[in-house]
Amino acid sequence: MSKRTVVAGAGWVLLTVLAFLADPVLGACVLIFGAIGVVVVQLSSSWDTHPDFEARELERARRRKAKWEKNAPAREKDAARWAAHQARKNRENAS
Repeated sequence: MSKRTVVAGAGWVLLTVLAFLADPVLGACVLIFGAIGVVVVQLSSSWDTHPDFEARELERARRRKAKWEKNAPAREKDAARWAAHQARKNRENAS
């Protein structure tokens, strides 16, 4: 958790307590909107630490290649079945 989030959370708690002492409706508004504000601060603290487009695409390519290699026997089996089907179909048409 970043320092900015801790400061925002502490400020939110302080303002919420003061607002509840003044008026319960105002306190509820500060509670709700302040919570949203603290969540936005937390989410924005890690906004620029994500991987770039190239890194994400490289990872996707690795996963696709692994899946392709894993399914190679099934593709070979399907290709053999298709070739047998085409051969049967050609024999039937020739007859």
